[in-house]
Amino acid sequence: MAVKQISVMLGNVPGSFAKLTHILDSEDISIKAVSAASTTENSMVRLVVNDPERAAALLASYHFDFEVTVVLAVEVPQHAGAMNAILNPLFNADLNIHYIYTTINRIGKETILILGVDKLEEAREVLEQNWLHLIDDEIYSIP
Repeated sequence: MAVKQISVMLGNVPGSFAKLTHILDSEDISIKAVSAASTTENSMVRLVVNDPERAAALLASYHFDFEVTVVLAVEVPQHAGAMNAILNPLFNADLNIHYIYTTINRIGKETILILGVDKLEEAREVLEQNWLHLIDDEIYSIP
């Protein structure tokens, strides 16, 4: 199973991200991982939250422009060259990484990367074949 991500398109104006987080916080939906990128007009905010289904229903009720997609979550090994332990197998399998961001907190000592890839199941198999630990539902329980 993969992790559900919510991508929200916001206007690139002061307070738009604060409004989003306030709405989520008011319903006890906590952000586990976040990434934001802006253009002149808009900002794309990607979130992993503790309850993606409830968050999606809430965002729909407030008429946010969003989509729910699946991503991979993988622990970064604690050794030199750890990023290459993740990136090189994907490159060697000709799999494209669209974006990477990290969780706010950790489950153990390892940083957790959120990966948006072009071929999710193939990427999962490649990472597992290279002894990398993938995170699934436990990401929703990160403190």
